Amino acid sequence: MHYNSTKIAAKNLRSADLGNGYYINPILGGDYPDPSVLRVGHDYYMTHSVFNYGPGLLIWHSRDLVNWEPVCNAITGYGGNIFAPEFIQHKDMFYIYYPADKTNWVITAPSPTGPWSKPYDLKVGHIDPGHCVDPDGKRYLHLSSGYIVQLSDDGLSVVSEEKKVYDGWQYPVEWNVQAFSLEAPKITYKNGYYYLTVAEGGTAGPATSHMVVSSRSKTPWGPWEHSPYNPIIHTQSREERWWSRGHGTLIDTPQGDWWIMYHAYEKGYHTLGRQTLLEPIEWTADGWFRVPEGIVVDQPIKKPMGDAIKHGLIISDNFASNKLGLQWRFYDEHDLSRYIFDGNSIALKCKGVSPSDSSPMLCIPQNHAYELSVALSIEGENAEGGIVLFYNPSCYCGVGWNGNQVMRYRVSSRKLHYSDFVGKEIYLKVVNDRHEVILFYSSDGQSWIKINQVMETSGCHHNVFGGFRSFRAGLYASGKGIVRFKDFKYRGLDFK
Repeated sequence: MHYNSTKIAAKNLRSADLGNGYYINPILGGDYPDPSVLRVGHDYYMTHSVFNYGPGLLIWHSRDLVNWEPVCNAITGYGGNIFAPEFIQHKDMFYIYYPADKTNWVITAPSPTGPWSKPYDLKVGHIDPGHCVDPDGKRYLHLSSGYIVQLSDDGLSVVSEEKKVYDGWQYPVEWNVQAFSLEAPKITYKNGYYYLTVAEGGTAGPATSHMVVSSRSKTPWGPWEHSPYNPIIHTQSREERWWSRGHGTLIDTPQGDWWIMYHAYEKGYHTLGRQTLLEPIEWTADGWFRVPEGIVVDQPIKKPMGDAIKHGLIISDNFASNKLGLQWRFYDEHDLSRYIFDGNSIALKCKGVSPSDSSPMLCIPQNHAYELSVALSIEGENAEGGIVLFYNPSCYCGVGWNGNQVMRYRVSSRKLHYSDFVGKEIYLKVVNDRHEVILFYSSDGQSWIKINQVMETSGCHHNVFGGFRSFRAGLYASGKGIVRFKDFKYRGLDFK
């Protein structure tokens, strides 16, 4: 069956800025969880969890907390399973603390844009580090489950044993949560108090699981007084648009206003991962913070002050550069020897026997519906390449070609031969229409042949497969040989 593409209205990548002095969440659409944000004068910088992808710790820059532009990767190789970073400035140096592979690490740079150092192993357990400094200038990391540890003066090693100093706030037992999961400790010092902002309730599971909780103390280690406004952020009902809202970081503006950045799943779109949201914060007369009355997270909110810079990360790639674009991540590795550029294509060396073990090159979709297309050629008798939608090695689907045959991969990861196609080049296309995945191939990129076996993929997310990842899109090369890709296109779609 031949299929001519319907005229579908293409949307730009999701932007929060409404252009009228207001914004609407998310600030960053797609899988950008565990945001950590800091301010340097009138500039803001933010990074997020990486998980099993490399390179990672993408740094974003903004001047208004709403419009964000990517600037660099702090980890240029593969750093392991990196999540829940803490991005801070101490004196004239910038630090990112992060857990990975059962320990915690730190990297440093003289500027948020680098160059970033090699990772230093702190040799301390727990997760989700949060940095603070006491009145004497001593440095500490708060860790998950209420622990604290002292750092050396340069922040590159630990100089004390872990000590439990915080038990968390107890939510009502009637609430439906995933687990207690005392995580994401972030310290804000204001007016003589250390405000400890933490996550509780578990980051996934039921809609009402995650939350942001606040406590304060006159010292970094307690005793702690719980906020009367707890939880500060929380999904009250599965009827809401944003589920499992939590993992908050406070940030102030040059004008003295306060905001909270956090993540959440979008109802019906757990496949997109945890997206970055922003809400205003007000301080009460008795020294607590809360979200002002009348703020509705899924309705327009008045923007913070500041200049609106260019927003977003372009996903399409003509491979004209001689280096990997910031939109790309390899699953479970970043092997520089696997790819080369020739000015209009990327030649990707094959690995493994299928998409599952090929360490595919992936990007982060942010639309409910989107289209991917690419042209590819095969170099080698046993090479195969194509487009893949990939959650993990047990959950993926897509369309591929080995120079002679077109294959489809079901969500069950089973490869099925669909049609013979012999030639020097093929065009492949995948449309993900709100979880319904449709596959196509073409000899010229104009007239498309539809594979009449559509897949439903709404279950490709953490609550089914674990791992806290997202259903990402990209390219794979498996077998032996080289697959050469040209003109990769990503379009967000508005189906009428």
